[in-house]
Amino acid sequence: MRASQVPTLARRLLVPLAWIWLVGLGVAVTGAAYIARDAAQQAFDRSLRDEASAIAARVIWSDRGPLLDVSRQIMELLTWDSVDRNGFVMVDIEGMVLAGDAAVPVPPFDVASLEQPQLFDARYQGQPVRGAVFSVTSPMIDRRVSIIVVETTTKRAALVRDLQLAIVLPALALGLVTFGLLGWGVNRGLRPLRRLSGEIGLRELHDWRPLPLQRVPAEALPMVERINDLMLDVQHSVALQRRFVADAAHQLRTPVAGIRVLAQELERELQRAGVEPGRALLAELQSSTQRLSRLIGQLLSLASSETSLTLQGEQATMDIVPLVREAAEPQVLEALRQGRQIELDAPGRPVPARAHPIWLGEVVANLLDNARRYGGGQIRLRVVPLDGGGAEVVVEDDGPGVRPDELPRLFEPFWRGERADLRSDGGTGLGLAIAHEIVTRLGGTLEAATRPQVDGMRFTVRLAA
Repeated sequence: MRASQVPTLARRLLVPLAWIWLVGLGVAVTGAAYIARDAAQQAFDRSLRDEASAIAARVIWSDRGPLLDVSRQIMELLTWDSVDRNGFVMVDIEGMVLAGDAAVPVPPFDVASLEQPQLFDARYQGQPVRGAVFSVTSPMIDRRVSIIVVETTTKRAALVRDLQLAIVLPALALGLVTFGLLGWGVNRGLRPLRRLSGEIGLRELHDWRPLPLQRVPAEALPMVERINDLMLDVQHSVALQRRFVADAAHQLRTPVAGIRVLAQELERELQRAGVEPGRALLAELQSSTQRLSRLIGQLLSLASSETSLTLQGEQATMDIVPLVREAAEPQVLEALRQGRQIELDAPGRPVPARAHPIWLGEVVANLLDNARRYGGGQIRLRVVPLDGGGAEVVVEDDGPGVRPDELPRLFEPFWRGERADLRSDGGTGLGLAIAHEIVTRLGGTLEAATRPQVDGMRFTVRLAA
C-alpha cells in the first residue's frame, strides 16, 4: 500500500469524533425541534383555553335561553388578529348556533359533558386551525351550551421556527467551534511526531544518529527508543562488515604482491635461461595477480569511502576543475597507449561545488576507467556549472552501451553484465558502485543513460553548491 493511501493518525482520531459530533448534533437538533414545537403549542393552547373560558364566563341564562353578554367591541377584539384568523361560536347540545360565526367547525367528539376546555384540530375557511371547546351547564335548568374558539396556526408555526432556530443555530455554532478546537488539539498533540517524521525524512541514508527524545509524547517514547536501539545495532553491524572488508583486503594485499613479484622474477629467470614454453603461463599468472591487486584496491577504496564520508569530514564547497584535471591525467595517458582519446571540456573559470578533495577524483577516475574498458574510441569528460549553483561532471563515450533494462543494475557491486566470467577486460565490477557510493555521500546524484537516448553511454554526476 502506498503512503498516500494510508490514513493519517489525525484522520483516525478526527473521523470517529466527527461521527460522534454529527450524531450528537442530529439528536440535539431533533430534540430542539420537538421542544420548540411543544413549547409553542402549550403557549398558544393555554391562550385558547383561557379565551374559551373567558367567553363561557359571559354566558347568561334567561327565560329565553342562554345569552352571551359580550359587546360588539369585545367580539371584534376576540375575532380580530393581523396574522391569524380567529373565530368563535356558541352552540347548544343539538349543534344549533346560538351566537358567533356559524362557519366555525365543531369538534368531532361529544362536547356535552366537558368539564375542562378540550383542544382539537380542524379546518376553518380553508386553513388548518387549532380549537378549544368548553361546555357550560345552566345552574337552574337542565341545559348545556358549548363555546368553541378556533385560531389558525400561522403564528404558531412562526414561533416554532423561531424557537428552533434560536436553539439549533447556537448548538450548531457551538458544535463547529468544539470540533474545530478538537481538530486543533489533535494536530497540536501530533506536532512532535510530525517534527520527528520531518527530521527522519531529511536525514541521509547513512545517518544513524539517535533520534531526539525531547518533546516526544509518552505514548511514542518506547517506539522512538526502540528505533534508536535498532539504529545502533545496524551501525555496529555495518561497522563490523566494513572492518572485515578492510582487514581482509589488507591481509590479501601482501601475499598477492608477493605472488606478482615472484612471477616477474620467474619470468626474467626463464627469459635469461631461454625457456619459452612456460612464459605464456607466467603472463597469464601476472595478469591474474594484477587483476586481483586491482580488486583488493577497489575493496579498500569502497570501505574507506564509506567510513570517511559518513561524518562529512573534509567535504566543502571548492573549485572542482583542478580535481577533475588531476584525476583525468593518468586515464588520458592510459587511453593514448590503448589508441583511444579522452577529451576534457572544462571552463577556464572556477566551478564551485560541494566535494571532497580526494574522493571526487576517485569518482572521475572510476568513470573514465569504465569508459576505457567498455566504451568506444572517443571519450569526453565535461565540467558544466549549473545556473542555480553546483556543477555537473559528465563522462560520455561512443561505445555500444548497455541494454535499457540493465541500467538499474549498473551501480550494483560486482555486476558486470551477462557472461562477465568470460571477459578479460580486467574489470572488477566495483568501480561504478564506488562512484555511486561516494557521490551519494557527497549529497549528489549519479545518473546513467544509454542508447537510444545518447550515442553510447553517459554518466552524469550532479553536485550541490
